[in-house]
Amino acid sequence: MPAVKGSRATVMDERVVPVVDASERRVLPRPLRRVIRFCASFATGRIPIPNHTGTIAALAFYAATGLYGVSIGGHGPALEQAATSAAGFSIEDVKISGNVETSEIDILQLLGLDGTTSLVAINIDQARRDLANLPWIADAEIRKVYPNTIEVKLKERQAYAIWQHGTDLSLIEKSGSVIAPLRDNKFANLPLFVGRDAEQAAITFETLFAGWPDLRPRVKAYVRVAGRRWDLHLDNGVIIHLPEEGVDEALARLARLESEQQVLERDIAAVDLRLSDRMAIQLTPGAAERRQAAVEARDKALKKAGQSI
Repeated sequence: MPAVKGSRATVMDERVVPVVDASERRVLPRPLRRVIRFCASFATGRIPIPNHTGTIAALAFYAATGLYGVSIGGHGPALEQAATSAAGFSIEDVKISGNVETSEIDILQLLGLDGTTSLVAINIDQARRDLANLPWIADAEIRKVYPNTIEVKLKERQAYAIWQHGTDLSLIEKSGSVIAPLRDNKFANLPLFVGRDAEQAAITFETLFAGWPDLRPRVKAYVRVAGRRWDLHLDNGVIIHLPEEGVDEALARLARLESEQQVLERDIAAVDLRLSDRMAIQLTPGAAERRQAAVEARDKALKKAGQSI
């Protein structure tokens, strides 16, 4: 009987407990198993919770919420500025070099340096771009010197000439780029270029007058005509009409005539060099009247002489 019972028990056990193949068992990854074991231990109280954990967690939550609000509201830079300035990194010394036409006040205002600006928080790249927007600045180098000094080294643009377009006067570089409007007379000795596209063609006069050093100081203004040729306005009021091509040969003819007859010193209004085989000279109104009177007097004298004969 016991044997029979044991046999039945064995049969019942085989029916109740299924046989599972070891290859079909699902095993969690080791990192995940550690997390699950930790959570189970924490939930069952086997891991002790330190004192004031809830208070610290609440403070951390409020701090994170506040920082998130500051970031969303765009107050992060201001907060960083105030914190680092209070820590002793406020800019107290500014060393500026290379500025001649740019005032230090404009530089300080553009950089936003008001005595409380933090050296840590200032954006060097943005400050360099801001300085490059000033009219005279060609290049800017900014360097932080901790704990409270900033160095600004500037390279300014060089004024080459004055460009008149309409009634406006502007200073230009040698390349023709406009620097800034003309505000004072300190650049009055620079050459004056007048007309549309005159600022772009100004550089050609470096080589054009290289062989005529005596004529160049006498030119008061270079006037661009129709974007093709130039008129030279001399300091005594004489206008020289240059050709579109062959300018060097035309100036050579003018220099020869000036050497032989001092034509530019006479009472004339203009010299036209646009034709290669001739030169036309325009007299001033006063000179034209005197010439006409002289011609009429000569004609009368000739007529009277003919009648007497």
